[in-house]
Amino acid sequence: MLLFGILVMFQTVSLPGQFAHMARESPDFAYLRWPATAVTVFWLLCVQVVIVATWKLLSLVKADRIFSEVALKWVDVIVWAIGAAWAVLVGVFLYVGFNADDPGLPLLLFLLLTGVTVLGLLMVVMRALLRQATVLRTDMEAVI
Repeated sequence: MLLFGILVMFQTVSLPGQFAHMARESPDFAYLRWPATAVTVFWLLCVQVVIVATWKLLSLVKADRIFSEVALKWVDVIVWAIGAAWAVLVGVFLYVGFNADDPGLPLLLFLLLTGVTVLGLLMVVMRALLRQATVLRTDMEAVI
């Protein structure tokens, strides 16, 4: 819950203020203020969605209802949030890659893109495992 609150503070106060400061300090890049603010706020929103979905999944574990269709829906929410963040990151990577003079930032973004890709694929695998376990548990309950 604390992390969620910190992310809300970053979205509403810190990031807009930081990008406004950067626009004042570097007028040549001031046109990037609002796109950079929107993209970073969107990424934090995706993280918040993952936090809420994980919290819901943990409550399902506690209630011993993790092997249910409800759990699969929350895992889908996580997969979609990661996918949305990934798609925006691809756009940022391409924009920066085609406009960069220095390879440092594009390489850093490529590393981040690779990490988010792996995380997304891992969640797809975990979803498939949860689906199989749900089917097996349902079959076992039908036998008993």
